[in-house]
Order: sequence, then structure tokens, then C-alpha cells
Amino acid sequence: MTRIDVSHAGSLPRTPELIAANAARPLAADGLTLERGPQFESLLTAAVADLVRRQRDLGITIVGDGEYGKAMSSSQDYAAWWSYVFQRVEGLEVTGEDIFTEPAQRSAPGDIRLTSFPDRRDWVRFADAYLDPEHPLLESSPATAFPATTGALRYTGQQAIATDIANLKAGLDASGGGQGFLTALSPGSASRIANRHYASEEEHIWAWAEVLREEYRAIVDAGLIVQIDDPSLAENFDQINPEPSIADYLDFTRIRVEALNHAIRGLPEEQVRLHLCWGSWHGPHTTDIALADIVDLVLEVNAGSYSFEAANARHEHEWRVWEQVELPDGKRIAPGVIGHATNVVEHPELVADRIERFARIVGPERVIASTDCGLGGRIHPSIAVAKLEALGQGARLAEQRLGVAASIV
Repeated sequence: MTRIDVSHAGSLPRTPELIAANAARPLAADGLTLERGPQFESLLTAAVADLVRRQRDLGITIVGDGEYGKAMSSSQDYAAWWSYVFQRVEGLEVTGEDIFTEPAQRSAPGDIRLTSFPDRRDWVRFADAYLDPEHPLLESSPATAFPATTGALRYTGQQAIATDIANLKAGLDASGGGQGFLTALSPGSASRIANRHYASEEEHIWAWAEVLREEYRAIVDAGLIVQIDDPSLAENFDQINPEPSIADYLDFTRIRVEALNHAIRGLPEEQVRLHLCWGSWHGPHTTDIALADIVDLVLEVNAGSYSFEAANARHEHEWRVWEQVELPDGKRIAPGVIGHATNVVEHPELVADRIERFARIVGPERVIASTDCGLGGRIHPSIAVAKLEALGQGARLAEQRLGVAASIV
């Protein structure tokens, strides 16, 4: 008998001290890289160690560094999971063109292209809500600008990822060991910036796959789990205007799966976790693609576990998909049983109910109780703590109901 593991989707609220320290860091000449110094490094190391301890106290069994090494200079930032990589890659330049300012693109059958963020179908349908200054849905302040690819991409983040690894491992050692994970961007998501260098979108995606493989390997070689954040697999559907056919969308998405599999080739599957989501902004999401339409393609990613939104009110009903889809042998799922888009703290009984749904289908040992998406930059820190506490309590309650051992094995 075994426990139900508990984890989360990566980002956790930064401390006020860390946010202030990031805001005070000067930008390098490239306009993207935030300078690091000994005082900042010391603060970061201590913050991660404290965070690991607090996760353990809340019942998290697979802990992360909260993405503390990914700069946030504001308490509200939906982009740090993505924008961090701009400081770790050569070949990028701030040109003033980005996902918000690029011209809208129109797709046609057999000719699928991503449009600009303001032209997303959900944003257009609810433009009055998205643009309402009194009820902002998108208020966010990224630490750095979004660049364009203007030269050959090359990974330069060796020291940054080494620091992330060292900080998390030191925190684990200080809190009694155990398994930890670090997040990293997917090629499909990374390539959504403007491309002014490579001959095609496909070539751009494959270039990102080669670059990011170095980060994935560093994390895995350190004995940690790499969680690859790839909302592009689901979120891109809303960024195609007009709505494409499912067949066209799957064809469009397949190259992103192939590139990711190329980037993780040879890595132990049990140390690779794929995070799928429909975007972390707090909007209606009425134009999201159904999980059932993409789940077979998602399972083609050679990961050991799959993280996805399952508490979100737009997707909670999709737990039934797993009654129809066979989870491959040796794989695990990490359904979100705690939401990131509401300030309401889930009751542990509800959390246990959600966990049980999945555990009774695939088996308790194949379920990792998690959050829908990152909590950092999206909800108040005190609410995030309460949600993680409910997550741990709900997992223990689910164990009791299912008759599995609550002790760590």
C-alpha cells in the first residue's frame, strides 16, 4: 500500500522581500537580463529553503522551488513561467513586437496560424469584460519585456539553472530529503514569440527544442523531476481565429509534441512531468478545446506523469475522460484538485472527492494530487497557503477513504 502523492503546478507566491529585490535588479544591456549579485543570491537561497520547509509542513510530498528563480517584480504576474527563459537564451531582442502588439492573423482550413493575444476568441467575445478597467481580468506586470527571435538561438542559462538546482536541493536536504521538481518551458510555448530569423515556424520550434533540452537535462541529471510547462497544447486553440476544425488543430499541434519528444529523448520518463493547461488568466474560457479532443495526442508525449486542470469550473467535468482513455502502463496523472482562478478556498472534503474520482479509475498510486496551475502571481499569498493546506488535508482524507497508507514510503 502506498500514499497519494501531493504536489502543485510550480509557481507559488514570492515573498515581499524577493519581489522587492527583483524590482531593484538592473537590466543588462540586452534589455532582457536582470543582473544578479551576491546579496540577491543569498536572499534567493534562503527563500527557497524556507519555502521547501513550508511545503513539507503543509503536506506536499513532491515539492518545488515555487519558481522563485524565475523573476517576478510584482505580486501579480501571469508570465514569469514563460518570460524567465528570455534571460537564458541568446538570439533574442526587444523589438517592440510581441503577442499583444502583433497584427491579428486569420486562419483557414489547412492553414492554421496563431493570432495576437487581443484577437483571441474568448477575449473578443468578452471584450467588454477584458477591457473593463474597474474589473480587470488581465492585470499583470511581467518582470521583463517579450522579445523576438532575431538570431540563432543558443542556451546561455547554465549558471541560472545550476543555481535553481542547488537552491532546491539544499532546501530538500535541510528538510529531510525527498523528491523535488523544477519547471521549464516547452518548445511549443517558447516559440510563440515573433520569429524574425528562422525560415519557418517549424524550424523555429525545433530550434527551441534543441535549446531547452539543455535545461531539461540539467534538471534530470541532478536527480530532480523536470516539469515541462506546455499550455500551448491546449491554450493555442483559443488563439486561432476563426475556430479551426479539431483535425486541423491536431495537425497543427503535432509538431509541438514531436519537438518536445525530441527535446526529452533519452531522459528517464519517471523524471519528466508534462503540465497542460488552458492558460492561467482569470477569464470565461468559453472557447477552450475539450480535453477529450486532445488527450490522445497529449499522451504521446514521453512523460512519466501528466498534470492538467481538473478543478477549473470549465473543465472539472472532464474527469470522465479517464473512464474512456486508458492511461499507459507506468504513467501517472497529476489532476488539479485545487483551483488557481478563485479566491474561494476548497473544503478538504471536496478535495478528497476530486482525488477519489481519479483514484477509483486509475488507482491511488497513479494519482498525484495537485493544483490546476501556478498560484504565484495569481492569488494572494495567504489564500495560496490556505489552498495548499486544504490540498494536503484532502489527500490525507482521500487516503483514509480509499484505505491506503498515509505514511511516507
